Amino acid sequence: MALLADPDAPTEIAHRMARTLPDRLAERSGRKRRYDVEVVSEPFTAGTEDPDALSRRIMDRANGESWDIVVALTDLPLHSHGRKLVVDLSHEHALALLSLPPLGGLRLQKRARRAVEEAVLSLAGVRATGVEGTPGDQPPLGAFAGRLAPVRPGPVGAQENADLRYVAGGPRGYLRVLAGMVRANRPWRLVPGLSKALAAALATGAIATVNSTIWSLAAFLSTPRLVIAMVGSLTLMIGWLIVDAHLWHRPTEGSPEARKKAALYNASTVVTVAIGVLVCYAGLLVINLMWALFILNGHVFASMTRTPLHATEYWTLAWFVASVATVGGALGSGLETDEAIRAAAYSKREQERRSAVRGDDAGQPSK
Repeated sequence: MALLADPDAPTEIAHRMARTLPDRLAERSGRKRRYDVEVVSEPFTAGTEDPDALSRRIMDRANGESWDIVVALTDLPLHSHGRKLVVDLSHEHALALLSLPPLGGLRLQKRARRAVEEAVLSLAGVRATGVEGTPGDQPPLGAFAGRLAPVRPGPVGAQENADLRYVAGGPRGYLRVLAGMVRANRPWRLVPGLSKALAAALATGAIATVNSTIWSLAAFLSTPRLVIAMVGSLTLMIGWLIVDAHLWHRPTEGSPEARKKAALYNASTVVTVAIGVLVCYAGLLVINLMWALFILNGHVFASMTRTPLHATEYWTLAWFVASVATVGGALGSGLETDEAIRAAAYSKREQERRSAVRGDDAGQPSK
């Protein structure tokens, strides 16, 4: 059998899964059946997000290969008949198409492995009890569902390749898909990608910490004002990154479904960038606090602000300086290459996949 995986996160998940999947499948089948797993990393979703078109593409890719079963993994949120697709199964063609985002953002590796196991056993006609089944036996909903995702069988058209489909719906399903998209984006990768912005923020923070005007402002700022300064600086940073790197996804069609897809893409982008910026802000806060503890003199501080330098003043100053430094980092982010930031957006990653398939420069997104 083959695990056909989109590049990036799906390929990493497939490789980790392949280490234990043969033994787990053999154990769960309850018989002396041997499973050989091959991982193939290809951008099979490039250019389309239609499940039926993807199934045909997977079948074409499997022609000429010795694969008995093909399970395709993608980190794109797929839709079918207005619902969010979890998995498509075609027992006739022995293939499954699994969308990872509906599995959620936590324990993704474990959930993906369990979903693949159930799909393979269903396609192979093996029940979990080890009794010979028939191709078409439905894998249990529990393999794909969770407390936050109402997963249920979805409609399948008469002309479609799939004969069994599971979909997620409702607000809980939307939140689970969104969490899965953010998890697949891996927002922590945004932090090293903002090296120039962080350098600008650190320089701004170092200068602001020794500025007596900043001391006076921080000493008399109330907590609500500090919160407002923090929220404002974070919002400025997030907005600037999204606008400057052209991360905002605009629907190519005017249909309600296209607008819903664009809204989902944009929501995942905002959350991903926000997490990355929050991590940077927390790092700035810690560094500024350490710098203030090292550099400030209590006598000088008190003479300038008429306030004793205690733990509260250290914390307040570091907090305010982190907000000021974040604004400086937003200006410095204009020096970054767009590719480092675009990795956080599904729409841009899909454009890069299209370029890779056509043999174009992977760093230039297609129009």
